[in-house]
Amino acid sequence: MASATAGARKAPAPRSRKSVTGTRRSVAALFLLPALVLLGALVVYPIGYSVVRSFYDQSGDGFAGIDNYKELFTDDGIRTALKNNIVWVVFAPTVTTALGLIFAVLTERVRWGTAFKLVVFMPMAISMLAAGIIFRLVYDQDPDKGVANAVWVGVHDTFAESSAFPKAHPGRESPLVARDGGFVTRQTVHTGGTVTLPLVGVAPDQMPDGAKKAVAPTADPGKITGTTWQDFTRGKGVGTLGAPDPAELGYAGMRIEAVKDGKVVASATAAGDGTFTLPAKADGARLRLPASNFKEPYNGLDWLGPSLVTPAIIGSYIWMWAGFAMVLIAAGLAGVPRELLEAARVDGATEWQVFRRVTVPLLAPVLAVVTVTLMINVLKIFDLVFIIAPGSSQDDANVLALELYRKGFSEDQPGVASAIAVFLLLLVIPVMWFNIRRLRREVRR
Repeated sequence: MASATAGARKAPAPRSRKSVTGTRRSVAALFLLPALVLLGALVVYPIGYSVVRSFYDQSGDGFAGIDNYKELFTDDGIRTALKNNIVWVVFAPTVTTALGLIFAVLTERVRWGTAFKLVVFMPMAISMLAAGIIFRLVYDQDPDKGVANAVWVGVHDTFAESSAFPKAHPGRESPLVARDGGFVTRQTVHTGGTVTLPLVGVAPDQMPDGAKKAVAPTADPGKITGTTWQDFTRGKGVGTLGAPDPAELGYAGMRIEAVKDGKVVASATAAGDGTFTLPAKADGARLRLPASNFKEPYNGLDWLGPSLVTPAIIGSYIWMWAGFAMVLIAAGLAGVPRELLEAARVDGATEWQVFRRVTVPLLAPVLAVVTVTLMINVLKIFDLVFIIAPGSSQDDANVLALELYRKGFSEDQPGVASAIAVFLLLLVIPVMWFNIRRLRREVRR
C-alpha cells in the first residue's frame, strides 16, 4: 500500500538552473546580450576587419599577401616609430612606477601627505589633449614663454652670465677692426692719451640697466683713459659721429683688454658711463674688445628638437601618470603588515634596508600591476606625441600609433595602417596575458 502510494506520487518538476548569485542564467544572458552586441560591434568586428584588410593593397581590391607586414620592417618611418616605442616601454613605465613608489612611501611620513597626493594625482584629471598643449608651451624655445628654458637659462646665467651686447659692432670711421670674434684698435695706445671706442647696433631699450649717459674721457698722466659707448646711427636723430653726445649711453660692463705681442698685459671694465682706465704697462699695446662681450645670449635647450623631443614627451607623460602609480602603490602600502617593518627596525635595519628588503618585496605584486598597466598604455601612446612634437621633429618622435594614423589618413595606405594595428595588438596581447595570469595566481593564494 505504501509503495503504491509512493509510486503514485508525481516526480518533482526540474528546477531552472541558477547561477551562484541565484539569478537564472537565461536572465543573466539576456542582460549581458546588449553588452555582448556592443563588444562584438566595437571590438571583435574591427579587429577581424583590420586583420583581413591588412592582407589587401591600397585600393582594397587586390590581395597583397604579407607585403604590408614586410613594410613594417623596411619603411624608415615605421622602423623609427618601433624604436621609439621600445624607448617608451622601457623608460616611461619604469620611471613612473619608481616615482609613484617614492611618493607613496614618503607621503606616509608627513602630516600633509593627503594634500600632496591630491596635487600629484591632479594631472590625471587633465585630458591628453590639454596636457599636450600645456607642455608644448612649457617646452617653447623662447625663455620668455617656455618655463623649461626659463629655468634652464636662469640656472645657466647664474654661473655664466650672457653678454648684453651681442649685436654691437663698429660704425663708420671707427678706430676698431674686427678680429677673432671681437674688435681691436687700429693704432696702439700710449700713456697720458685718451681713447674712444664707439660702437653701434644695440637698441636703447636693450642697453644694460646700469648704463648711464656716456662721458668723454679725461686725460690722466701715467695712465690710459677711454670711453666706449653706443654711438648714434643714421635716422636716429642729430649727433656727432665718434664723440659722446648727451643722449648716448655708455657700455656699462664692457671688458677692454690691452694686448701687446699677443699677450694681455692689462684689462679693465667700463663703468656705467662707459669710461675705463688702464695702467701704464698698457703703453704701446692695442686695445681689444674680446669676443665674450658679443656672444649671443644663452637661449636654453631645444627641447623639441630631434635629439630631445622623445625624452621631453616622456617627461610630460610621467607628469600625468606618476599620480596614478602613487595612488595604487599607496593602497598596496596600506595593506603591508606594520609589524614586519617594526621587526626589521628592531633587528637593527636602517630605513634604506627596510625599504629595499621589506617594503619593496611586499609591494612586488602591486608594482607589477602598475608597471604592466603602464606598459600597455604607452604602447598605444598617440595624443602627446601628435600635439607636443612640432612638424619639424615629428618624424623623430614618431611612435606606432601615430604612424598608424599617418599611414591611414595622411598617406592613404589603409593596408599598411591595418598591418600596424594588428602588430600593435600582437604586442599588447603578451603583456595582457602576463597580467591576467599573475592576477589569477594572486587569487589562488
